[in-house]
Amino acid sequence: MSILSTFSIAAQASTGFYAGGSMSYFILFIGIAIISYIVQWNLQSKFKKYSEMPLGNGMTGRDVAVKMLHDNGIYDVTVTSTPGQLTDHYNPTTKTVNLSEGVYRSSSVAAAAVAAHECGHAIQHATAYAPLTMRSKLVPVVSFASNWMTWILLIGILTVSSFPGILLGGIVLFAFTTLFSFVTLPVEIDASKRALAWLSRAGITNYSNHSAASSALRSAAYTYVVAALSSLATLIYYIMIYLGRRD
Repeated sequence: MSILSTFSIAAQASTGFYAGGSMSYFILFIGIAIISYIVQWNLQSKFKKYSEMPLGNGMTGRDVAVKMLHDNGIYDVTVTSTPGQLTDHYNPTTKTVNLSEGVYRSSSVAAAAVAAHECGHAIQHATAYAPLTMRSKLVPVVSFASNWMTWILLIGILTVSSFPGILLGGIVLFAFTTLFSFVTLPVEIDASKRALAWLSRAGITNYSNHSAASSALRSAAYTYVVAALSSLATLIYYIMIYLGRRD
Protein backbone atom coordinates (compact mmCIF):
# COMPACT_ATOMS: atom_id res chain seq x y z
CA MET A 1 0.00 0.00 0.00
CA SER A 2 1.44 3.38 -1.03
CA ILE A 3 1.58 6.49 1.14
CA LEU A 4 -0.86 8.17 -1.23
CA SER A 5 -3.32 5.29 -0.69
CA THR A 6 -2.90 5.66 3.05
CA PHE A 7 -3.61 9.35 2.75
CA SER A 8 -6.86 8.66 0.87
CA ILE A 9 -8.04 6.23 3.54
CA ALA A 10 -6.95 8.60 6.27
CA ALA A 11 -8.85 11.48 4.72
CA GLN A 12 -12.04 9.44 4.78
CA ALA A 13 -11.44 8.11 8.29
CA SER A 14 -10.72 11.50 9.78
CA THR A 15 -13.85 13.37 8.73
CA GLY A 16 -14.39 14.36 12.33
CA PHE A 17 -10.96 15.95 12.54
CA TYR A 18 -10.32 19.26 10.82
CA ALA A 19 -12.95 18.77 8.14
CA GLY A 20 -11.93 21.98 6.42
CA GLY A 21 -8.26 21.29 6.99
CA SER A 22 -8.59 17.80 5.52
CA MET A 23 -10.00 19.28 2.32
CA SER A 24 -7.16 21.80 2.21
CA TYR A 25 -4.57 19.07 2.58
CA PHE A 26 -6.35 16.94 -0.01
CA ILE A 27 -6.13 19.83 -2.47
CA LEU A 28 -2.47 20.31 -1.52
CA PHE A 29 -1.71 16.67 -2.26
CA ILE A 30 -3.49 16.84 -5.60
CA GLY A 31 -1.25 19.78 -6.42
CA ILE A 32 1.87 17.92 -5.31
CA ALA A 33 0.82 14.88 -7.35
CA ILE A 34 0.43 17.05 -10.46
CA ILE A 35 3.80 18.72 -9.89
CA SER A 36 5.40 15.32 -9.34
CA TYR A 37 3.97 14.08 -12.63
CA ILE A 38 5.26 17.15 -14.47
CA VAL A 39 8.73 16.77 -12.92
CA GLN A 40 8.88 13.07 -13.84
CA TRP A 41 7.71 13.80 -17.36
CA ASN A 42 10.29 16.56 -17.70
CA LEU A 43 13.05 14.24 -16.46
CA GLN A 44 12.13 11.47 -18.89
CA SER A 45 11.76 13.96 -21.73
CA LYS A 46 15.17 15.50 -21.15
CA PHE A 47 16.83 12.14 -20.64
CA LYS A 48 15.41 10.96 -23.96
CA LYS A 49 16.53 14.16 -25.69
CA TYR A 50 20.05 14.13 -24.30
CA SER A 51 20.36 10.38 -24.83
CA GLU A 52 20.27 11.17 -28.54
CA MET A 53 23.00 13.81 -28.20
CA PRO A 54 26.40 12.16 -28.86
CA LEU A 55 29.16 12.89 -26.39
CA GLY A 56 31.70 13.42 -29.14
CA ASN A 57 34.63 11.40 -27.79
CA GLY A 58 32.91 8.01 -28.07
CA MET A 59 33.14 7.23 -24.35
CA THR A 60 30.31 5.13 -22.98
CA GLY A 61 28.72 5.60 -19.59
CA ARG A 62 30.92 2.81 -18.27
CA ASP A 63 34.05 4.46 -19.66
CA VAL A 64 33.12 7.77 -18.05
CA ALA A 65 32.44 6.11 -14.69
CA VAL A 66 35.72 4.19 -14.66
CA LYS A 67 37.74 7.27 -15.62
CA MET A 68 36.08 9.47 -13.00
CA LEU A 69 36.70 6.90 -10.30
CA HIS A 70 40.35 6.47 -11.27
CA ASP A 71 40.88 10.23 -11.62
CA ASN A 72 39.79 10.51 -8.00
CA GLY A 73 42.04 7.69 -6.82
CA ILE A 74 39.24 5.15 -6.38
CA TYR A 75 40.10 1.65 -7.61
CA ASP A 76 38.02 -0.57 -5.33
CA VAL A 77 34.63 0.34 -6.82
CA THR A 78 33.20 -1.80 -9.63
CA VAL A 79 31.06 -0.42 -12.46
CA THR A 80 28.26 -2.78 -13.43
CA SER A 81 25.16 -2.83 -15.63
CA THR A 82 21.71 -3.13 -14.05
CA PRO A 83 18.35 -3.78 -15.79
CA GLY A 84 15.73 -1.07 -16.28
CA GLN A 85 15.60 2.62 -17.17
CA LEU A 86 16.81 5.34 -14.79
CA THR A 87 17.69 2.61 -12.27
CA ASP A 88 21.22 3.96 -11.86
CA HIS A 89 22.57 4.00 -8.30
CA TYR A 90 25.65 3.62 -6.14
CA ASN A 91 25.67 0.85 -3.55
CA PRO A 92 28.08 1.70 -0.69
CA THR A 93 27.72 -1.79 0.81
CA THR A 94 29.02 -3.61 -2.27
CA LYS A 95 31.00 -0.63 -3.58
CA THR A 96 29.41 -0.81 -7.01
CA VAL A 97 28.31 1.91 -9.41
CA ASN A 98 25.26 0.33 -11.04
CA LEU A 99 24.37 1.89 -14.39
CA SER A 100 21.16 1.15 -16.26
CA GLU A 101 21.54 -0.57 -19.61
CA GLY A 102 20.78 2.65 -21.48
CA VAL A 103 23.59 4.44 -19.65
CA TYR A 104 26.20 1.69 -19.38
CA ARG A 105 26.63 1.21 -23.15
CA SER A 106 25.57 4.63 -24.42
CA SER A 107 28.02 7.32 -25.53
CA SER A 108 25.54 10.17 -25.07
CA VAL A 109 25.66 13.32 -22.97
CA ALA A 110 22.88 11.97 -20.74
CA ALA A 111 24.82 8.75 -20.12
CA ALA A 112 27.96 10.68 -19.20
CA ALA A 113 26.04 12.93 -16.80
CA VAL A 114 24.28 10.06 -15.04
CA ALA A 115 27.44 7.95 -14.81
CA ALA A 116 29.41 10.86 -13.37
CA HIS A 117 26.63 11.62 -10.88
CA GLU A 118 26.67 8.07 -9.51
CA CYS A 119 30.45 8.21 -9.26
CA GLY A 120 29.95 11.42 -7.29
CA HIS A 121 28.30 9.24 -4.63
CA ALA A 122 31.28 6.88 -4.68
CA ILE A 123 33.57 9.85 -4.06
CA GLN A 124 31.30 11.01 -1.22
CA HIS A 125 31.62 7.55 0.30
CA ALA A 126 35.40 7.51 -0.07
CA THR A 127 35.72 10.94 1.55
CA ALA A 128 33.17 10.24 4.32
CA TYR A 129 30.85 13.02 3.17
CA ALA A 130 28.75 13.75 6.28
CA PRO A 131 25.22 13.84 4.76
CA LEU A 132 25.87 10.53 2.95
CA THR A 133 27.12 8.97 6.18
CA MET A 134 24.01 10.17 7.97
CA ARG A 135 21.74 8.85 5.21
CA SER A 136 23.46 5.45 5.34
CA LYS A 137 22.88 5.26 9.09
CA LEU A 138 19.20 6.04 8.57
CA VAL A 139 18.68 3.25 6.00
CA PRO A 140 17.95 0.42 8.51
CA VAL A 141 15.52 2.62 10.44
CA VAL A 142 13.76 3.83 7.29
CA SER A 143 13.57 0.27 5.97
CA PHE A 144 11.84 -0.84 9.17
CA ALA A 145 9.56 2.21 9.15
CA SER A 146 8.55 1.67 5.52
CA ASN A 147 7.45 -1.89 6.27
CA TRP A 148 5.18 -0.99 9.20
CA MET A 149 4.20 2.67 9.26
CA THR A 150 1.40 2.45 6.66
CA TRP A 151 -0.61 -0.01 8.72
CA ILE A 152 0.27 1.62 12.04
CA LEU A 153 -0.90 5.00 10.73
CA LEU A 154 -4.12 3.54 9.39
CA ILE A 155 -4.92 1.71 12.63
CA GLY A 156 -3.87 4.79 14.59
CA ILE A 157 -6.27 7.05 12.68
CA LEU A 158 -9.17 4.63 13.11
CA THR A 159 -8.53 4.33 16.87
CA VAL A 160 -7.12 7.79 17.57
CA SER A 161 -9.81 8.68 20.11
CA SER A 162 -9.22 5.56 22.21
CA PHE A 163 -5.56 4.77 21.59
CA PRO A 164 -3.76 7.96 20.43
CA GLY A 165 -0.39 6.37 21.16
CA ILE A 166 -0.70 4.14 18.09
CA LEU A 167 -1.01 7.12 15.76
CA LEU A 168 1.84 8.87 17.56
CA GLY A 169 4.02 5.82 16.98
CA GLY A 170 3.16 5.89 13.29
CA ILE A 171 3.99 9.59 13.13
CA VAL A 172 7.42 8.96 14.67
CA LEU A 173 8.12 6.27 12.08
CA PHE A 174 6.95 8.54 9.26
CA ALA A 175 9.13 11.36 10.61
CA PHE A 176 12.21 9.19 9.98
CA THR A 177 11.24 8.74 6.32
CA THR A 178 10.72 12.50 6.02
CA LEU A 179 14.11 13.17 7.59
CA PHE A 180 15.63 10.69 5.14
CA SER A 181 14.07 12.57 2.21
CA PHE A 182 15.57 15.87 3.33
CA VAL A 183 19.00 14.38 4.11
CA THR A 184 18.95 12.96 0.58
CA LEU A 185 18.73 16.44 -0.96
CA PRO A 186 22.27 17.67 -0.16
CA VAL A 187 23.63 14.22 -1.04
CA GLU A 188 22.12 14.33 -4.53
CA ILE A 189 22.92 18.00 -5.16
CA ASP A 190 26.54 17.55 -4.07
CA ALA A 191 26.96 14.47 -6.27
CA SER A 192 25.73 16.46 -9.29
CA LYS A 193 28.10 19.34 -8.49
CA ARG A 194 31.03 16.93 -8.29
CA ALA A 195 29.94 15.30 -11.55
CA LEU A 196 29.59 18.53 -13.52
CA ALA A 197 32.87 19.94 -12.22
CA TRP A 198 34.76 16.78 -13.18
CA LEU A 199 33.07 16.44 -16.60
CA SER A 200 34.24 19.94 -17.47
CA ARG A 201 37.68 19.59 -15.92
CA ALA A 202 38.37 16.24 -17.59
CA GLY A 203 37.19 17.50 -20.96
CA ILE A 204 34.40 14.95 -21.19
CA THR A 205 31.92 17.71 -21.92
CA ASN A 206 32.59 21.01 -23.68
CA TYR A 207 30.98 24.39 -24.30
CA SER A 208 28.48 22.86 -26.74
CA ASN A 209 27.07 20.10 -24.52
CA HIS A 210 27.96 20.88 -20.88
CA SER A 211 24.73 22.82 -20.39
CA ALA A 212 22.79 19.74 -21.53
CA ALA A 213 24.51 17.61 -18.89
CA SER A 214 23.72 20.25 -16.28
CA SER A 215 20.09 20.42 -17.37
CA ALA A 216 19.68 16.64 -17.14
CA LEU A 217 21.06 16.46 -13.60
CA ARG A 218 19.05 19.49 -12.49
CA SER A 219 15.84 17.81 -13.69
CA ALA A 220 16.74 14.71 -11.69
CA ALA A 221 17.31 16.82 -8.57
CA TYR A 222 13.81 18.28 -8.82
CA THR A 223 12.32 14.82 -8.26
CA TYR A 224 14.01 14.63 -4.85
CA VAL A 225 12.79 18.10 -3.91
CA VAL A 226 9.18 17.19 -4.73
CA ALA A 227 9.47 13.90 -2.84
CA ALA A 228 10.79 15.68 0.27
CA LEU A 229 8.05 18.33 0.22
CA SER A 230 5.38 15.69 -0.31
CA SER A 231 6.69 13.69 2.65
CA LEU A 232 6.72 16.80 4.84
CA ALA A 233 3.15 17.72 3.88
CA THR A 234 1.99 14.19 4.71
CA LEU A 235 3.76 14.28 8.07
CA ILE A 236 2.09 17.58 8.96
CA TYR A 237 -1.28 16.14 7.99
CA TYR A 238 -0.90 13.21 10.38
CA ILE A 239 0.29 15.52 13.16
CA MET A 240 -2.82 17.68 12.62
CA ILE A 241 -5.03 14.61 13.03
CA TYR A 242 -3.22 13.65 16.23
CA LEU A 243 -3.45 17.12 17.73
CA GLY A 244 -7.13 17.40 16.81
CA ARG A 245 -8.16 14.03 18.20
CA ARG A 246 -10.27 15.61 20.98
CA ASP A 247 -12.12 18.08 18.72
